[in-house]
Amino acid sequence: MAIQLAKHVPTYVDEPASLAGLKGARRRPGIETAFDVERGDVVEVLRTLRDDHEYQQLMEIAGVDYPERPERFEVVYCLLSLTKNHRLHVHVSTDEVTPVPTVTGLWPVAGWLEREVFDMYGVTFAGNSDLRRILTDYGFEGHPQRKDFPLTGHIELRYSEAEKRVVYEPVALPQDFRTFDFLMPWQGAEYVLPGDEKASPEQAGAPSPAPAPAGKQPENVKTPAETPKTTDTPAQTGAGAPADKQATKEARKPRAAKAAKEVSKPAAGKDPKPKGSRTRRPSGGAS
Repeated sequence: MAIQLAKHVPTYVDEPASLAGLKGARRRPGIETAFDVERGDVVEVLRTLRDDHEYQQLMEIAGVDYPERPERFEVVYCLLSLTKNHRLHVHVSTDEVTPVPTVTGLWPVAGWLEREVFDMYGVTFAGNSDLRRILTDYGFEGHPQRKDFPLTGHIELRYSEAEKRVVYEPVALPQDFRTFDFLMPWQGAEYVLPGDEKASPEQAGAPSPAPAPAGKQPENVKTPAETPKTTDTPAQTGAGAPADKQATKEARKPRAAKAAKEVSKPAAGKDPKPKGSRTRRPSGGAS
């Protein structure tokens, strides 16, 4: 079953036979199905592919820059047929000033795709009512995907602490902290690298380091502290047999003796009469 399905499912090189009679298109060599179409015929060719050859979806509109050609730009339409499981490309050439007819009447999604090509390459599309930049920032200069566009760009942005906002400035490439050494790496540099000055002898008048102490120094000198740092015996903790004996004696005392021991002893001298301790007479008066 799997083998039968594999034989019937077309691959990207299985070009439908109906494309052989496609009018207004020249077949490109190669394993992929691609056609070259004139600018004025692109809308009609794409409509034919959509309606008659079942290429229902416009997947992408790409741009290519060939600066050595008189018409340096190529606009590539990538189509997909869901019913035939097949893709093809339609190539249209143009220059910097000649617009390409828009295909937004065939696929509304082409509006955004044409804006991307315009933003990246500067190719204009006649009939597109909203041909604005879509990927670059406001006020961007140039078209980044052109081969003659500098890699550093023309404008850079940064946050200005003085103005408390993002500012746009011409690109600056400061070289203040860069040192270019064009010597061979195994020959060494003419300048002294940080830390290499320690390998050279001291100059006259330079301070000499302090001499190392003479003689053999004892290792692991014992500290003069007499108090042990650890508890090696029970006597150093207050525990042991004497403490156990006293604890046993206290535990065997009667409950009354324990309670009497816990009561605080009266202070020395006459105990003052507590307030409200007067007794009442039978008649109700205080004595």
